[in-house]
Amino acid sequence: MIHIKKDNFEKEVLKSDIPVVMDFYADWCGPCKMMAPVFESLSEEYKEKVKFVKVNTEENPELSASFSIQGIPALVIINNEEEVDRIVGYVPEAELKSRIDGILEKI
Repeated sequence: MIHIKKDNFEKEVLKSDIPVVMDFYADWCGPCKMMAPVFESLSEEYKEKVKFVKVNTEENPELSASFSIQGIPALVIINNEEEVDRIVGYVPEAELKSRIDGILEKI
């Protein structure tokens, strides 16, 4: 799992050849802890099609601010340097998988 910071954001997210799901989280956040195994599971399932990365909001406040993150967990999906979807709060694996599949069909 790639952890995004200011110095690797452009390379890992903006310049990615495949869509990127960014998980904005904090270590103290209960729903973020619930989301972690779902995120990990899907990162394995979509390994060749979608890149899954994590952004600690406490350690990267400027990145969080640049995406106007106001609630966590927040999953921001980027494709070709543009935000294509956003999910705030915990979502079950089946729902997240469905959203990702829908995005992949459109691009």
